[in-house]
Amino acid sequence: MEQIVYSFDKEVNRNHTQCAKYDGLEKYFGVNDAFPMWVADMDFETPAFINDAIIKRAHHAVYGYGIVTESLQQSVVNWMQTQHGWKIQKKWLTFLNGVVPAYSAALEAFSEVNDEIIVQTPVYFPLFQSIKHNKRKVVYNPLKEQNGYYTMDLEDLKSKITPKTKIFTLCSPHNPVGRIWSKEELEALAKICLEHNITIISDEIHADITFKPFTPLASISKEIANITVTLNAAGKTFNIAGLNAAYAITCNEALKTKLDEVVKAREIGSINVFGTIAMEAAYTYGQEWVKELKEYLLQNILVTKELLKNTNIKLSQPEATYLLWLDFSCYDLTHLQIKERLLKEAKIALNDGLTFGKNGSKHFRLNVALPVTRLKKYLNIIAKTF
Repeated sequence: MEQIVYSFDKEVNRNHTQCAKYDGLEKYFGVNDAFPMWVADMDFETPAFINDAIIKRAHHAVYGYGIVTESLQQSVVNWMQTQHGWKIQKKWLTFLNGVVPAYSAALEAFSEVNDEIIVQTPVYFPLFQSIKHNKRKVVYNPLKEQNGYYTMDLEDLKSKITPKTKIFTLCSPHNPVGRIWSKEELEALAKICLEHNITIISDEIHADITFKPFTPLASISKEIANITVTLNAAGKTFNIAGLNAAYAITCNEALKTKLDEVVKAREIGSINVFGTIAMEAAYTYGQEWVKELKEYLLQNILVTKELLKNTNIKLSQPEATYLLWLDFSCYDLTHLQIKERLLKEAKIALNDGLTFGKNGSKHFRLNVALPVTRLKKYLNIIAKTF
């Protein structure tokens, strides 16, 4: 019998810790009496091997500028090999202070003002907001949905490519619909991008929290790797997003040079020293923790399906992440009425589906990364409210 080392049942009071999830309710929802099940961080303690590494460094009591060490780079190389079977090289890495800043820099590096960037909605909203902020044109390639299962619409994608199309934004695994794209789906997508000389930016920050085999896009072939920049971080997996440390991977020297120039110009390549310490500890000691985390999250997903089965709320079991995409369209209510009922009657704060794109109407994103006892309490409230 396997021994369980870590426990995810511990209740952690996060109020008054300067965290967006709890202390930001008034700012983001206009209320302060709702239970937060929204933003993508977990209500689990960060594992001791990361805390210990941070505390050891903090005891030094001098917090000057940090550097990216050889050992940090090697930990990322090792993690990609052991967790995803992807052999990368240290020279392919660019470290910076977040996946969204990396994405924004990549948009500037690989396109010009007014160029077209394609995104697949519903999708994590900074991926299209950042396009607008960089004065590029957002081109929407909505995912197809059938019985709660989402697939890519590649015919629609091909119809929207023009000479101004420079970048395709991939979210893999997909947030919020929870899909792990198959190797065949990724190959079909990449074939189109190769034919039209389109660079792919692949946000793979949820790649560690998967419940079926995951394929890093750039691992498929040299040709695909040559048009791909992969963005990743340990933030979601180990609950250290607030430490702002991330990295980009590309084997294409020309793409890396362009990206590095923008990273330098934007001054986003200097990582918080505790971010580097935490990332290296995570990737050095985190394999067992991730294994047990995924088992716990899968249990929570099954609990959610069970407790909502007698409602008209539809959800498909995600293939990745702890984020569930809830469909309330069976109710004869407007999107706003559903939102108000969740927030004012159930007193539960979920991510508004419309922020993920127009096809997020009557959908809300639920975060189930919390102790199961508390999860059951608030799911029962949702079930009674709907």
